[in-house]
Amino acid sequence: MSESEQSPKGRPVDLYLDLLRLRMTPADYALLLRMVDPVLKAIEEERAGPIELSLDGAEGESVSQEVRDEASLVVAVAVTGRLDNQIVEIETEEAGPVRVVTDSDTAADPARCQEIADFIGERHRTDEELRGIAEVSGLPTDV
Repeated sequence: MSESEQSPKGRPVDLYLDLLRLRMTPADYALLLRMVDPVLKAIEEERAGPIELSLDGAEGESVSQEVRDEASLVVAVAVTGRLDNQIVEIETEEAGPVRVVTDSDTAADPARCQEIADFIGERHRTDEELRGIAEVSGLPTDV
């Protein structure tokens, strides 16, 4: 990563958050911070395990797609250190449209996007097969 891509604080995610603070409404920015804060802390502390990028209850249900997308991009910047991540919507036969965060080169490459769609479709088929096996076996299917 070049020096021009580094934020003054040394982390690209800080630069990206500063840009969002200027671009978003204060309410949306505060909401975004509540969504990403647990994830950013886990990344900083190098904690493993599942971490949700969501809010509970009615507040979580009312989050706009723009705020959800920006939250995903904040996490992507924190993980990759890259500021060129993009959200692409990929159509899959099995799961319908899926929003994916990827780098700008992949986002602009239809063949790579198709590879991602194929992988998502295969993963969906595998998940459904395993869900069916669990159901027939009397095991929980909501895990």
